[in-house]
Amino acid sequence: MLAALLYGQEDLRLEEVADPTPGEGEVVIQVGAATTCGTDLKVWRRGGHAKMLKLPTLFGHEAAGRIVAVGAGVTNWRVGDRIVANNSAPCMNCFYCQRQEYSLCPNLTWNNGTFAEYLKIPAAIVQRNMLPVPDELPFELAAMTEPLACVLHGISRSDVKPQDRVVVLGDGAIGLMFVAVLAANARVWLWGGNDQRLEIGKKLGAVGTFNYHQIADIPGVVRELTQGMGADVVIEATGVPSVWETAIACARPGATVNLFGGCPKDTTITINTEQLHYSELTLKGVFHNTPKYVKEALSLIASRKIPFELLISEKRPLQDLGQVFAQMKARQVIKVAMISKY
Repeated sequence: MLAALLYGQEDLRLEEVADPTPGEGEVVIQVGAATTCGTDLKVWRRGGHAKMLKLPTLFGHEAAGRIVAVGAGVTNWRVGDRIVANNSAPCMNCFYCQRQEYSLCPNLTWNNGTFAEYLKIPAAIVQRNMLPVPDELPFELAAMTEPLACVLHGISRSDVKPQDRVVVLGDGAIGLMFVAVLAANARVWLWGGNDQRLEIGKKLGAVGTFNYHQIADIPGVVRELTQGMGADVVIEATGVPSVWETAIACARPGATVNLFGGCPKDTTITINTEQLHYSELTLKGVFHNTPKYVKEALSLIASRKIPFELLISEKRPLQDLGQVFAQMKARQVIKVAMISKY
């Protein structure tokens, strides 16, 4: 089969590799659509990921498709079933899993390789984090279950109350998903660097959008929008250390700051200890998702209450993957649905 392998920093190669065969408890799917992601872009640019993969490796982690083979012991799934599989599953036995802190499980089973014609799903994911996709739901929408699950997990940790004033920093797919979900109950302002993406943010419910290229003092504008106080909740969705610091500066006393974007390894930030202490700020790092939010994400996508199709810039054949990553680097597309059987 044709598959994408990551060898190093911006070194992504399409190669012919052996078709996968399922072992005990596993299934193999024909990939209906694999969506690109900001995490993929960061991993491609940085040449690796501390948690999810070791080079060289099959690449990509968001996909939905149809089962073409099932391994021994698989009884609840059949060839032909339409499914979406999360890119991980917790062990359910460790200290963290026993506390239902599944995203912290040190024994997470990871799965990469969605940019390919076929994908093998490990047994742990088949058992705990694979879901049926409704017939009427396009594969490219179902494939966004994983990133939306991460966003729902992030929102659950952010203590957002009805009518809170929320600032989202970052107009990538993750930032836009935060806007789309939060806008139902909160007033959301979106900051980013791309006017087209900011327009999509408005369509998804942002009450105001701002291009940081045109406004240097982001915390100052946030205070103007909030009667001098600062935001109730701030979501950082860029993974840039300096933006983490900006997020903290945008917060009112008593606020929650969700430092959601994963920064490069071994980077640090500076925190004003007086502000942190006397303003009683809550700073949270939030990572990945849990089976609960995978289920909720697919349900929300399938409900079609939110037009998540706005995040799909285009559909492209798998052979165009290298060009697509160049377009992502240039911020010309948000998410692209890669179709192996175009």
